[in-house]
Amino acid sequence: MNNEKIIASELLSIGAVFLSPDKPFTWASGIKSPIYCDNRLILTAPKARKVVESAIAATVKEKFPEAEVLMGTSTAGIAHAAIAADILDMPMGYVRGSAKDHGRGNRIEGRLEKGAKVVVIEDLISTGGSCIDVVEALREAGAEVLGVVSIFTYGMKKGLERLAAAGVVNYSLSNFDTLVGVAVEQNYIAPSDERRLKQFMANPQDESWMQK
Repeated sequence: MNNEKIIASELLSIGAVFLSPDKPFTWASGIKSPIYCDNRLILTAPKARKVVESAIAATVKEKFPEAEVLMGTSTAGIAHAAIAADILDMPMGYVRGSAKDHGRGNRIEGRLEKGAKVVVIEDLISTGGSCIDVVEALREAGAEVLGVVSIFTYGMKKGLERLAAAGVVNYSLSNFDTLVGVAVEQNYIAPSDERRLKQFMANPQDESWMQK
């Protein structure tokens, strides 16, 4: 298997990605979805964790060889950034969702020099909003953001367009299409469900995918 399929297989094996076409999940936005991703479960699964963190580190080294600092997104990206930074022997910090209302009022935690070449570590890319917010905070602080390495992306059109408009380069270890293919191969879902899942991702607002 290629690396995308290996990561997808690991995510499925530990239940970090749930596929449930017949009993959809409700996202915070209200959208009914046949997929839910919880990459926090990677941290409690040593085998999968080793595979994922090694892949994050390798991707940073390959795609962004000039990187000087890793910055995790709060909160899900923090642990992944820390482990990858340890593998790479690099400095690491993280970006809060908002500035603290006490102490020094930091939003960016960890030493960050102006002009530092930064790679953001994110667990999941969906619409891209939270990731772009982190990148913009780092840019405002004077960092040069080289790009983002994420564990998984839904590959939503809206997310891809927003990242492109913001000038953000993202490399994901795995993606929705690959994961669905692996799920069919490994009998997590029936072949007939593949069409429904891809129909959902093409237009999440259209609930016709729920009809068999």
